[in-house]
Amino acid sequence: MNQVPTYMQNLKKESVVQSVINRLTDAITSGELKPGDQVPPEIELAEALGVARSSLREAIKILSYLGVLESKRSEGTFVCSGFSESMIDPMVYGILLNQDSFEKLMELREMTEAGMMRLAIDHHDAEELQELEDLLEEMERAVASEDDPVGIFFAADERFHDKIAEMGKNPMADKINRVVRSLTYDVRFKTVMIMVTEGRAEELIETHRQLMEAIRDKDTHDLSNKVRFSYYEEEVYHKLDNASDR
Repeated sequence: MNQVPTYMQNLKKESVVQSVINRLTDAITSGELKPGDQVPPEIELAEALGVARSSLREAIKILSYLGVLESKRSEGTFVCSGFSESMIDPMVYGILLNQDSFEKLMELREMTEAGMMRLAIDHHDAEELQELEDLLEEMERAVASEDDPVGIFFAADERFHDKIAEMGKNPMADKINRVVRSLTYDVRFKTVMIMVTEGRAEELIETHRQLMEAIRDKDTHDLSNKVRFSYYEEEVYHKLDNASDR
C-alpha cells in the first residue's frame, strides 16, 4: 500500500483555508511538490485533507493569486515553475500597511540598493558600464535643457538605477528593488525637482558617477554610504515636512 504524502493527510484544526495553504506551501518547501508538478484533483485532495471542496478552491485561488500555483484549463492545477510578477503585489501591500516611518523606508531602500550594487559589481560587463556613462551624460544635458529639465533628468535617473539592477543578473532581486523604488517614487521625484531647480543637479550627478566608478573598479568598500550619498531624499523630506507645518 502506497504511503499517503504528508500534505494529503487529514486536517483537524486551524482556519481550514489557511491550513490548506500551509499544507501545500510546506509540501513545496520540503520538495514533496516540485515546480511543474500537478496538484491532485480537487475531489481527491479535498477528501484526503478532510476539507470541503469550497475551502480547497479558496486556498488554491489564493495561492494562484500569490503566484505559487497556476490553473490550466482542462489540465488541472500545477505548481508554478518560476518567479511570478504577482508574487510582488502582496509584498507591496504589506509594506504599505506597515510603513510607520520615512526613515525605515529609507533604510530599506539603502539595504536593497547596496545589495544591487554588489550584484552589479560581480556581474557587469563593459557595455553596461558605457550605458551608465551615457545616462550620466543625459543628466548633464537635462540640466541645460529648456524643455522640462526636471522630467528629463528624473527619467535618466530612473534608467540609471534600473540599469544597475539589471547588471546584477538576478531577476528576483531586481523585482524586489523595483518595489522599494516604487514606494519612494514621490519623494525621489521631488528630490530631483528641488535639486535641479536650486542649481544643485551637479551634486546628484557626481554621487551617481561615484556609484558607476565603484562598479567599474569593483570597489565594495562602504557601499551603504555610497548608496546613501547618491540621493538627498532625507534632506528633501524634512524640508517638505517643515514647509507643511507652517
